[in-house]
Amino acid sequence: MEIEIATIGGYEEVGRQMTAVRAGDDIVVFDMGLNLSKVLIHDNIQTEGMHSLDLIDMGAIPDDRIMNDLEGDVQAIVPTHGHLDHIGAISKLAHRYDAPIVASPYTLELVKGQIEGEQKFNVNNDLVEMEAGETMDIGERCELEFVNVTHSVIGAINPVLHTPEGAVVYGLDKRMDHTPVIGDPIDMDRFREIGREGEGVLCYVEDCTNANRKGRTPSESVARSQLKDVMQSVEEYDGGIVATTFASHIARVKSLVEFAKDIGREPILLGRSMEQYSGAAERIGAVSFTNDLGMFGHRKSVDRAFERIMNEGKENFLPIVTGHQGEPRAMLTRMGRGETAYDLEEGDKVIFSAGIIPEPTNEGQRYQSEQLLRMQGARIYDDVHVSGHLRQEGHYEMLDTLQPQHIIPAHQNMEGFSGYVNLAESQGYEVGRDLHVTSNGNTIQLVE
Repeated sequence: MEIEIATIGGYEEVGRQMTAVRAGDDIVVFDMGLNLSKVLIHDNIQTEGMHSLDLIDMGAIPDDRIMNDLEGDVQAIVPTHGHLDHIGAISKLAHRYDAPIVASPYTLELVKGQIEGEQKFNVNNDLVEMEAGETMDIGERCELEFVNVTHSVIGAINPVLHTPEGAVVYGLDKRMDHTPVIGDPIDMDRFREIGREGEGVLCYVEDCTNANRKGRTPSESVARSQLKDVMQSVEEYDGGIVATTFASHIARVKSLVEFAKDIGREPILLGRSMEQYSGAAERIGAVSFTNDLGMFGHRKSVDRAFERIMNEGKENFLPIVTGHQGEPRAMLTRMGRGETAYDLEEGDKVIFSAGIIPEPTNEGQRYQSEQLLRMQGARIYDDVHVSGHLRQEGHYEMLDTLQPQHIIPAHQNMEGFSGYVNLAESQGYEVGRDLHVTSNGNTIQLVE
């Protein structure tokens, strides 16, 4: 059976992920993501009302026109998890394919929200829910399997396409977390079985976000412990404390809510994405917040919440807000610019329970945001966080576990690939032979 892989997006940057695997006449598409930085550099861009071709020209979503060169029919569109760099283009591109969108329950709930917000296209693809550990047939000779992994969003999976020539393992995005705060640990036992079954692993596509960093990525339980320590250290402060984290990081949001109550403050979630992600998690039963937890996404309701906080006393609340990357329209950035009723004063604490996404636009915006906050006297607690991506020792363990015949580095640029290339070469792989360092818009023929 011919096996071909199209590296459509996410092979020159961190963002707009999209990969297609053709096995004979059947094609499976993994991810359809957005490069948020390409949107943020333009003021007041609303992607919901934009045409896909305009977003492609901006470099914001994958240029999927290479799909015309693949001889076969798309059988499934499979987002690995709910981050926008993996699902943010589904509402712009999925309608081009007569194929279901197959995802884990939480990811599918977020995809529904993306589709409902779309203003340009009618996306009527069937939505198919599939849990980790389950499988579905792809054509007559292939099978799709979801393997549970741990990441900085719940419901993450690594899809595996089993073909007569071996398995294609799409390894975006994960860390090896054996003690997660929410959900099950990464299923390394199943990865080991896949590495030994049948023809073994034909190809492994790997997320290289942290491939240049030594050591291993700690568990989310470590971040929870760090966060608890920081929160307890500021328990006696009688002024304002503000926290920010990834809205999609439900485990971290859950920890912030719990620790706020432990130090006698009322947590309030503020920002549109906070409301969207936490609301979706509650709807599918992945997390249960107390009935009195305030979630406010619309501007007017957020402004009213800030007014209430100021009227009743900042010392009684913990606003948990969007804006950890310095996004221009996010809550924390507005607070730094003095555009909300919340009055930041000398000595107030701002806890960043998030790392900086390694991309120049984010780095610049985050720097600007921190400077605005410091100018108002805020004391910043930075990087109370662990990454959702593997470092070098995790990458080594995955290679040792899967023993793939071919490797394709993804989710970075050429500089970001370098650490992974060095690791793979130390394990006997060779660039141009079985280690395929590629870019967007290419195809790699694995089996002719």
